[in-house]
Parts: sequence; C-alpha cells; structure tokens
Amino acid sequence: MPGLLEGVRVLDLTEGIAGPYCTRLFATMGAETIKVERHPAGDPSRRMGPFPAGGDDPEVSGTYLYLNCSKKGIALDIDTQAGRELVRELAASSQVVVESFPPGFLSARGLDYETLSRDSPSLVMTSITGFGQTGPHRDWLATELTLYAFGGMMNITGEPDREPLKEGAPLAQLGAGQNAFVAGMTALMYAEETGLGQHVDVSVTEYATNVLENAFMQYSYSGVEFQRVGNRGYGRAAWGIYPCRDGHVGVISGPDHRWPAVADIMERPELADERFVTRRGRMDNADEVDALMLPWLLDHDKVDVFKRGQEKGLGFAYVASMADILDMEQLRERDYFVDIDHPVAGRYAYPGSPVRPSEPAWVFHRAPLLGEHTRDVLSRVLGRTEAELAALEEAGVI
Repeated sequence: MPGLLEGVRVLDLTEGIAGPYCTRLFATMGAETIKVERHPAGDPSRRMGPFPAGGDDPEVSGTYLYLNCSKKGIALDIDTQAGRELVRELAASSQVVVESFPPGFLSARGLDYETLSRDSPSLVMTSITGFGQTGPHRDWLATELTLYAFGGMMNITGEPDREPLKEGAPLAQLGAGQNAFVAGMTALMYAEETGLGQHVDVSVTEYATNVLENAFMQYSYSGVEFQRVGNRGYGRAAWGIYPCRDGHVGVISGPDHRWPAVADIMERPELADERFVTRRGRMDNADEVDALMLPWLLDHDKVDVFKRGQEKGLGFAYVASMADILDMEQLRERDYFVDIDHPVAGRYAYPGSPVRPSEPAWVFHRAPLLGEHTRDVLSRVLGRTEAELAALEEAGVI
C-alpha cells in the first residue's frame, strides 16, 4: 500500500543518528527517500553495531538497519566534480533535502541551500547539526554525550549526591530528528502552497533544552536550580522507580485522593497515615514511605504490581526489558512490530509506526545495501545511460 507521502522525493544527505532518523520518518511514510552514502566507506553508523553474533559486517549493523528502513541507497564521492553534479541534479528533482554535515561543508562544495535553490526555488532543505548553523559554537564537535550535557538534560538526571548521568538511548538526537521531520513537513506544505522553499536550521542542543520540563522555568522564575532527585519523581516517595521481585516497577501514587488505594494494594494500613496523604507529606517522609512499601514490592513480580495498580486507577508501570517489549500483549494485539527480511542480516522484528492514521500511511521495507540502488536511481531519475554509469564507476565516482 502507498504511504501518505507517496509522490514526495527526499534526498537524504545525512549520517549518524538524528538526520537518518528524520529521513526514516519520511521514508516509512511513503516518500521516495534516496540516501546518499559516501563512496566507498558508507554511513559511519554502519560501523556502530550492534552486530549479530559479534561480527563487524557493515551491512548488518543494527543501528544502520533501523535508521534506514524503506530508503533507496546510492553511494558516490561528493568530493569529485562529477559526484557534486549528481547531487545537484538529484536535489533539483527532489522536494526536500535533509543534511547533517558540519556547517560550511556543503557550501564549500557548491551544494548549500542558496546554490541548490537557484535550480529549484520551492526546495526545502533541513540541516541538522549539534549547535546550529550560526553562533560561536557552530563549528564545535559534538557527540551524544556532549549534546545531552550542553542541552541541560544531564544536569537533572541522576542521584542528588552523585555525578550527572546520560540516559541510555540517544534521546537528544532522536528528538532532534523528530523536530527536523515536523519542521521539514511544515516547510514542504508551505512550499506546495506558495512555491517558496526555505532552509530549516535544527540544533540538537536546542531540542534538548526545549524539553527540560519545568527545570528551565523554575530557574527563570526563582533563580533556583532544579535538583537531581534520582528515581524519586520531584523528590517525593511513591512516585518513581522501585525494585521488585523480578525487576523494577514504576509506582505513581497521584492524585492524592487515590493514595489510600496504595495502602490497600500493598496490604500496609500504616501507609494510610494522614502524614502521607499529600504530596508534601510523601516528600517530607519519603524514607519512611519507602521502607513501608519495599517489603511488599520485593515479594511481587513487576507485571503483578503493574496490573494491581492499574486496577485501582493508579498509573503504575513496570520497567520493560527488550524481551518484555517483544512479547508485550498490548503491542502484539495492535500488530505494532514489523518483520523485515534482509539478505545479509536475516529476518528480525522492527519497531513499527509510532502513530496510527485511519488510512494506510506507513511503508516498511529493509534498509539498502551500500550503493544498492545507485545505478537504478541515476538512470531512472537522472537519465544516465549505461555507458555514462560505467564511466562514473571507472572514475571511482560511484
């Protein structure tokens, strides 16, 4: 079935995580997404893993396979004149270009927005970088660690008496990729209505700062820094992550009028003491509340705790492992997972669509092999002949 973006062509000049995740959303929504990898090395994510059976074959990197679902892949050397010309022609045939090179990289090669838009005034280009296209930090190098730290999220993550922590997933980059997709789609809609394209500048650190919850506003209003509270949400008990018999659970005790249900669930009448019935009370007496809850939690399994809380109208949860997620009844019932077969990696389950429109919207197929569609795209989209393709191959351009 065609996706919602059938008929849209996206030229993907991205590497790493944020940019490829942005273009993955375009691709899985049906846009013809042409991923350009550097010839002959390919996207650096091909070397990030994880790799099946501990190998290092760049065709089976789990990071690459996930981020590049549903794309067509070509490989060319954009440091050659012929390679740059191919990129210019592909951009002219596309509605959207997404890139994640350092600021100035494309302009030095005549592939910046100002140049490309001369051939296509309605072109939308989205640039994703660590710090943005302008400012004193624009040329600084950035990893997920530095992006998470510079954006402020690290400062509020961790235990109050320990060092700040980085979260396990590359949240700053994935979130910036989502922002870039939404911004690119909005600019595309504007271009379709007015014929005017634009250059969208996405900064990963600005995304991170944008999702600081109330920490930034608290400082703006009061000058008081938000303190790390570890697994205790907002510093109070019964609002966070706790150990249980087979893992960890999330205990969410609000709203206050439902607090007596916690005492009932955990069979500890002492928890109904009036000292604990308010959020303030559970903050002031957090250690005592935890001490009353822990024996019951450690005697029960995570799914049992989760369901008991939910049955009482409380937002309990459990910390799901990857095995739990693959076997989760809710996700299975909604056919969330997509099985994709790859000629080298094999058949695996992939995360499916994050939203469900009422009409078919999503298209899933495997990530491309390095340069798999080079000849097809250049002949079909740009009209290159077999002789011309052979010459490009002989010159090492493709």
